[in-house]
Amino acid sequence: MPKSSKEIQFLEGRQSRRKEFYFTLKVAWEFIKGFRTLHFVGPCITIFGSARLGEKTPEYQQTVEIAGKISQLGFTIMTGGGPGIMEAANRGAREVGGRSVGVNIELPFEQNPNPYLDRSYPTDISHRQMNPQHFAFCVCFDLLCQVDGGF
Repeated sequence: MPKSSKEIQFLEGRQSRRKEFYFTLKVAWEFIKGFRTLHFVGPCITIFGSARLGEKTPEYQQTVEIAGKISQLGFTIMTGGGPGIMEAANRGAREVGGRSVGVNIELPFEQNPNPYLDRSYPTDISHRQMNPQHFAFCVCFDLLCQVDGGF
């Protein structure tokens, strides 16, 4: 896949102070948007896991079951909103009537929101950098669950 001009410019190293300053402002704005949007999610469990595991894997099935049980306790399930384990977690919440939230990141070739989201933030919080997305996950949860598997 050919690199975009922004990627090439980033990989060239330091830029002018003005460009570095504006880049910092853009990242800071992503943090602010993320916190403001996720402020009203309520008690929340964030589930991390591979996007590469399909429905037939035991990890996927276990995640659906665990997320469903967590949702029944009144927690919102928050994921990256993509496929694999993220989809399984959102699916588990949806199947038992729980709240299911996805926070996407803009990637050049994948990561469309999965169909089990009550609320997806591809426009409100579609992060361009992974750091603000992960930071939002880490600040806006009451418990973190990491599902093993994938590559």
